Amino acid sequence: MTETRGTPAGSSAAESLTDWLSARSDAELTELLRLRPDLAVPPPSTMVVLSGRAQQRASVSRAADELDTLDFGLLELLALAGAEETPMTRAELNSAIAERALTGKGKVTKKAVDKSLSKMRESALVWGVDPISVVPAVIGMIPWRVGRALEPAEAMTETEISAALDALDTRERDLLETLANSSPIGRTRDAAPGTPPERPVQRLLAAGLLRWLDEQTVELPATVRQVIRGEPVFDPTTLTAPVIGGDKLKPADVNAAAAGEALELVRQCESVIAVLGAAPAPALRAGGLGVRELRRVAKTADLDEARVSLLVELLSAAGLIASGTPDPAPVSDNADEYWTPTLAVDGWLNASTARRWEVLASAWVDVPRVPWMIGLRDSTDKPIAALSEEGRAPAAPRDRQAILGLLSELDSGQTASAVEVSRLLAWRRPRWSGRLRTFAIERTLDEAAALGLVARGALSSPGRALLHGGDAEAEMQSALPEPIDYILVQADLTLVAPGPLVPDLLEQVSLVADIESAGSASMYRISEDSVRRALDAGLTATELHAMFASKSKTPVPQSLSYLIDDVARRHGRLRAGVAASFIRCEDASLLAEVLASAVAEPLALRALAPTVAISQAPLREVLAELRAAGFAPAGEDSSGTLVDLRPRGARVPNRRSRPASRMPASPSADQLASLVRTMRAGDRASAPGRGGVRTDGSRENNAATIALLATAARDNSSVNIGYVDAQGVATHRIVDPVSVGGGQLDAFDPASGAVRRFTLHRITSVSPVDSGKK
Repeated sequence: MTETRGTPAGSSAAESLTDWLSARSDAELTELLRLRPDLAVPPPSTMVVLSGRAQQRASVSRAADELDTLDFGLLELLALAGAEETPMTRAELNSAIAERALTGKGKVTKKAVDKSLSKMRESALVWGVDPISVVPAVIGMIPWRVGRALEPAEAMTETEISAALDALDTRERDLLETLANSSPIGRTRDAAPGTPPERPVQRLLAAGLLRWLDEQTVELPATVRQVIRGEPVFDPTTLTAPVIGGDKLKPADVNAAAAGEALELVRQCESVIAVLGAAPAPALRAGGLGVRELRRVAKTADLDEARVSLLVELLSAAGLIASGTPDPAPVSDNADEYWTPTLAVDGWLNASTARRWEVLASAWVDVPRVPWMIGLRDSTDKPIAALSEEGRAPAAPRDRQAILGLLSELDSGQTASAVEVSRLLAWRRPRWSGRLRTFAIERTLDEAAALGLVARGALSSPGRALLHGGDAEAEMQSALPEPIDYILVQADLTLVAPGPLVPDLLEQVSLVADIESAGSASMYRISEDSVRRALDAGLTATELHAMFASKSKTPVPQSLSYLIDDVARRHGRLRAGVAASFIRCEDASLLAEVLASAVAEPLALRALAPTVAISQAPLREVLAELRAAGFAPAGEDSSGTLVDLRPRGARVPNRRSRPASRMPASPSADQLASLVRTMRAGDRASAPGRGGVRTDGSRENNAATIALLATAARDNSSVNIGYVDAQGVATHRIVDPVSVGGGQLDAFDPASGAVRRFTLHRITSVSPVDSGKK
């Protein structure tokens, strides 16, 4: 069957939305279902069903979330003209727009109006080209009082409003707070003329913080409401969008700053993972990470608490830490679950810096949580804990996409302030303005900057690639400075890495020195403890001397050589092995000192010879106890080679990802096109005057139904059947019967383009179809 095409939209005035939808082309109906996917669930059988569903308040509300201030401004003019009952001509609309511009709400071009009307027409919020009708439910979605557009523009500036609010007493401020957080329209007798001027309402009217509507009604001006609620301040009924100024930076400078943030982010995440691996943090009974444990992690990792809050949220979102029972289990039994690195963290730690950044950044973009809310007060006035359920926000990914998407529309390197972003977003999505307040956008941009998605106020190239499905890892790799294979050793036993180090050198430097400051250039400090740590890991004094001599571009200070030799001379004189464990020492007097010390009893040490003793404790425990007692043992294997017994840290199994919200899956273009064909067939099947044969016994029997279907199969003709599927959904469809028998009808269904099988007892009606109406 060839595709059905409707008449051109607007060629004649449709009597109803159903008629107008029926006249739309299949491509236009497919686009409607794509824009409003809720209309396709469950599949509508006819245009009548589609029309009714398109006018339901819940569906209209979802569609209205995508409208901007210009769209709502035109809807307001249509509503004022009563276009939900009597269509408004385009000439009348143009005249209303011209009158509105005289009130200072901004001049708008005919092209912008056409584009706005076309957008709303594609979503079936308005219908008809000339005249234009509006779906009644959408009028209730206008985010300001209908009629506000024809009144004078807001006169007070943000500064003036803030000054006036500061001069209010508590009672007046509470009155405005009530209106700001509920309906802006208030009913009061104090609005009547002659009311004493010292009354709060009269004082607020005189200050311009309330607008008088009638003797019993006042209104809180939109700009005053915005200041009180912390929303971006602008007249919400203006027809033109705010303009973003900003500076123009070199994209290379932006990317360099983003790369620096990425390096710092990855390094700090490694520190938090190490802390939680060494000492897992008990999870709160209600979930989350307690303030005390957060402070412990921050202090151990030498980080700010707010920064750690963001890091643990990122690590959890990326599946690198989770709550559970770690292996090995902590000594304390005070908690059932602990926040611990997962098994996936080892692969992440071994990946490249760009890859590790991409994992964290992708997790932040998609996680339905708001890390910056940690520490704020919830509805019960309790602080929100990190990783707790109170930090969840299903709309967070959508908000981040809106904020970063706006920045991606700007030229590369162009900056935008949080205030500019908030104003433009509020104009584009006025129904979101309560959620996207200036403070929220500032904190979201701060988080984006911490991840290197935004740098110096502009979207970075890796951020742009991540947002639009590009190769973000490759973009970050190109932005990161090339790793270097040298260091600068200084006389005060510090060494400087003027850039990111190659992995092998970074591992050696991390063993022999402690980091003091990180960034594009990092500084490390060498101490007796750090040198001993390197020797414990298996490095020899000769290897340390060679490493510094070959990798330092500055002369190796003599004090460093003395330090290495001094620690190495004392290191390893006492050696522990596996028996369960054994201890051997060439100095019999030193071993005797160990056996006489307090550590001998808990380790159950027993001398086998003047230079050898054994213990039933594990080797790692023997080394730890001996070091705690003031000795400096080194671990060795069965061949006498030094071994690295540093603990890997506790781990928990990877948690299964939280199931996504149970939203209907977006149908494909082919599925939508098939649905449109089904509705077309349903319209033809439900057309009056077809006179069918029913199979429920009211008119004919099953034999008549079978006979009619068999005749249609023999004559290759079409029939209109009513059918109730297994879910109880009744539909009408036109099919071409192929065969009838065994309680089944096999028929070609033009809507799906395939032969389908129908159960005869589920067929509720049958009627022939004229071939000319196919």
